[in-house]
Amino acid sequence: MTAAESQHRFRVMVAFALVYFFWGSTYLGIGIAVEHIPPFLMTGTRFLIAGVAMLAWCAIRGRGIAISLGEGLRLGVIGCLLLSISNPVLARAEKIVPTGLAALILAITPLWFLVIDAWIMSGDHVPPRGLLGLALGIVGVSVLLWPKLTSTTSLGHREFLAALTLLGGSLSWALGSVLAKRWHMKVDPFSGSGWEMAIAGAVNLIAAFSFGEQTHAQWTPRGIGAIVYLIIFGSWVGYSAYIWLLQNVPVQKVATYAYVNPVVAVFLGWLVLHERVDGYILAGSAIVVAGVALVTSAKVRSKSGVEHVEEMPACEST
Repeated sequence: MTAAESQHRFRVMVAFALVYFFWGSTYLGIGIAVEHIPPFLMTGTRFLIAGVAMLAWCAIRGRGIAISLGEGLRLGVIGCLLLSISNPVLARAEKIVPTGLAALILAITPLWFLVIDAWIMSGDHVPPRGLLGLALGIVGVSVLLWPKLTSTTSLGHREFLAALTLLGGSLSWALGSVLAKRWHMKVDPFSGSGWEMAIAGAVNLIAAFSFGEQTHAQWTPRGIGAIVYLIIFGSWVGYSAYIWLLQNVPVQKVATYAYVNPVVAVFLGWLVLHERVDGYILAGSAIVVAGVALVTSAKVRSKSGVEHVEEMPACEST
């Protein structure tokens, strides 16, 4: 192995470590941030700052940030699906649902992605591996939610309903990801992400002030610190490492983040917030991760008979 190859391999390892850890840790960051800062206000502040800063960085680096009206509308739709629906849903749910459990439920996003892109929009034929992965995903989520479903307490019922909203949030993320893939725009990926975050951040802040969330916010050092962490390590470092990996590593390998991040989130929730990890969490997480692994590696056969591996959406959030 040459020195250049060794250096490239080291960079790949570092990039994977950044995506695995920092994107897995965003669930913990969101859980801490919404302790005293309402969901729309928190996500609006986070994404507006992150988006504007990323656009400024792109401009300084000479990356084009100018977009047409049509591109702006499409980026706005994608940004709202990803960051004005899915992310606030997650933030609101984490006020009730443990961060680790929320991450495990959102881990099924690649399953939605396969259903929407392969079946609904393309009509492609999903192989047995993909179908088995979908089935395992359903079983895994059922195992995770079973204690909440059978609970006789009001808290258990609230957690169950909040967990169900996460399924809708993951569907919104998957739909936004599919549209991002299908709407071919000649926009720099970093600039496009900056616009999506800036637009969604503005929309979220409008929603926050419309609901009067600013009157209930308590800007504690702990909450502000969590938002700063999410901006720097979730939106900037993690996303930049993800884009770099897509340009230097096969998509199938990059997609492994989808089943590593939930494991990181569960561990951090247990370590930092002392969240309970019981048999249902362990069994459900193993089943979900196995299902996602099968789906991310399934070769989908198109109508023309050509096989391809579906690209997985970016799940920084989430």
